[in-house]
This record gives sequence, structure tokens and C-alpha cells, in this order.
Amino acid sequence: MSEEQKNKEEQRDAGLTTAALAGVGGHTAAGSVSASETATGRANDEPVVPLFSSDETKNFRARWDAIQVGFVDEPRRAVEQADSLVAGAMKRLAEIFADERTKLEGQWDRGNSASTATEDLRIALRRYRSFFGRLLSV
Repeated sequence: MSEEQKNKEEQRDAGLTTAALAGVGGHTAAGSVSASETATGRANDEPVVPLFSSDETKNFRARWDAIQVGFVDEPRRAVEQADSLVAGAMKRLAEIFADERTKLEGQWDRGNSASTATEDLRIALRRYRSFFGRLLSV
């Protein structure tokens, strides 16, 4: 990728936030996994961080199963429902990350100690890295 292309992409993404994508303005997302919650590590010691709470995951899977079963009788409707489900999951994911960002910003505003804030930021960055890697299937 040329330097010019890289600069254009950075400009395009500048100011883009998960809060903007989620269409939220500081509301708290119930049931989200906090930045401090991590699961066991993978072989490369990168933490596996659940993107959704276990209840949300069960709900999404149950809805997906129902969509697949319905495909036999109404394929077009099943595809429309799948699109809606995926869009809803993406919106929910953006809300979760936006909520985490709001919590971090609240800590900054309260003037929490640098070491605590840095640790929270490190955890948040690891969650973003884990999610981004999954998006790119790395």
C-alpha cells in the first residue's frame, strides 16, 4: 500500500468511533462484558475475550438456529432475517465498545491514578486488538 493510500484511509477513519456507529450518546449497555473481564489465553497468550455476554450469545444462537430452520419453507424471509440479525449483532457490539469507551473517559475525567488508567487502557486496547484480529480473520 502506498503512503498516499495509507494517509487517505487514516483521514477517512479519523473521528470515527464505536459510539457514533452504535448511535449512542453515553447510555450504558446492559449485559456487556467489561474491559476488565478476560477469558483464558490462546496458544499465543493472546486473551480470548467474549464479545457478548453469555445470555446474549445464547439469544443470538437461538435466533440463528430458528432462521436456519425457516430457510426450508421461506428462503427469502430467512435471508432477510439473517441480515437483520447480523445488523443487530453488529450494532450491539458497537454499543458494547462505546460503553467501554465511556467508562474509560469517565475514569479520565475523575482523574484516576495514571497506573490504574494505564492498566484499564491496556486491557481495552487488547480487547480492540482481539476483535480487530477476528474481523480480519488473522
